[in-house]
Amino acid sequence: MIARNRRARRDYDVQSTVEAGIELRGSEVKSLREGKLNLADAYAVIEGSQVILRNLHIPTYKMATHDRLDPDRPRRLLLHRQEIRKLTARTVQKGMTLIPLAVYFKGKLVKVELGLAVGRKKYDKREAIAKADAQRRMKQALKKDFQ
Repeated sequence: MIARNRRARRDYDVQSTVEAGIELRGSEVKSLREGKLNLADAYAVIEGSQVILRNLHIPTYKMATHDRLDPDRPRRLLLHRQEIRKLTARTVQKGMTLIPLAVYFKGKLVKVELGLAVGRKKYDKREAIAKADAQRRMKQALKKDFQ
């Protein structure tokens, strides 16, 4: 696991997830191997027949000599045509958006877990936080009872 977008699960109600490859340059992969990545404001858009990941910040690799890339450049996601069609149909619906939930290595490849999500209102966020807090308390109470 390179990075996980924790804010995504709080700010959005994730309906489904999709695993996608990402098109990177060599120095970007080296920077990811060092664990440098910022997913905070990243999102994906469908442009024509391609899925583009925007605002994913991968800092430049310090040891790179000639391949100085823009850290915030748009990156193409690698998906099958059928998957792109399904995502297009679902994102056309009101309020649906594609957000990266996690970036990780699968073997030598870099993968992105995309979530098809609906934005939450402020009161929904409070409810989700309260539920998670209640579950955490219940687990702690059960753990104390069995010790």
